[in-house]
Amino acid sequence: MEFVVGGFAAVCAGFFTNPLEVLKTRMQLQGELRKRGQHAIYYKNIIHASYVITKNEGIISLQKGLVPALWVQFIMNGLRFGTYHFADSKGYMHDENGELIFYRNIVVSGMGGVIGHYLSNPFFIVKTHLQSKAAKSIAVGYQHKLTGSFEAMGDILKNHGVKGLFRGGVAVFPRAFVASVSQLTSFTYSKEFLRKYPYLENKKILTTFISSFIGGTAISVFVTPFDLVLTRIYNQPVDKFGQGQLYSNYLDCVIKIYKTEGWSAFYKGVGPIYFRLGPHSILSLMFWDKFKEWYTIIINKQNS
Repeated sequence: MEFVVGGFAAVCAGFFTNPLEVLKTRMQLQGELRKRGQHAIYYKNIIHASYVITKNEGIISLQKGLVPALWVQFIMNGLRFGTYHFADSKGYMHDENGELIFYRNIVVSGMGGVIGHYLSNPFFIVKTHLQSKAAKSIAVGYQHKLTGSFEAMGDILKNHGVKGLFRGGVAVFPRAFVASVSQLTSFTYSKEFLRKYPYLENKKILTTFISSFIGGTAISVFVTPFDLVLTRIYNQPVDKFGQGQLYSNYLDCVIKIYKTEGWSAFYKGVGPIYFRLGPHSILSLMFWDKFKEWYTIIINKQNS
């Protein structure tokens, strides 16, 4: 049940933040493998990108890839939050004095993040393909000729089998581990620190909000380079054998981006990432905290 609680919390947050995911994806693909000054700039910043996409594709396009995006949230964060919640409820995260054990927080949050992200990989690929698909006048990156989630999933299965749905799966490991550890560890430790202040002793919502904000900032700063590489690998065209035509593997992608676009390219879309992961972290972690509280109350009533 802990996994359902975590997944549902993330789905609630994902519905509101999916437009920011679309903006982030477009900006990360802009100027792919092109040196600075040698490519068109369709999206100058997050506000300009919102305007350009809405003008050329309609406002509803900001919710592209919503269905697979919500499945990603349910599977990935359901396992991530659920694993952490389960371990915490069993007393694994604290010592006999009630103090957090740092290395256990790292292991549990990282493990849950990697497993959850890997299992959600098919939906993550489809989400990326749909969100990158744009009007011809503002298109960036490779354009997949698909119109919906089922068509995209079916196309991958038809041409590359189940293996195709997990293409680039190894690439999720660093992204998932860094994202999960930075967010959950900073969130948990922030809550523990803030609870020591008498002013916040009975202000659970404010404490959760501040801790969530810190968690959102941490994940945005640490995960951006890994997220960009993952987006590039997922969105690239593949040959009939399912092999990427732009990047042969994770390291090849990193090297090519560095050589053609420079180190600064790894922080492309950092603005949208923050404005997406910041609010998403706040919403999902606040939903998660509240749902856990309700879940605990229900369990206690059933046991009484």
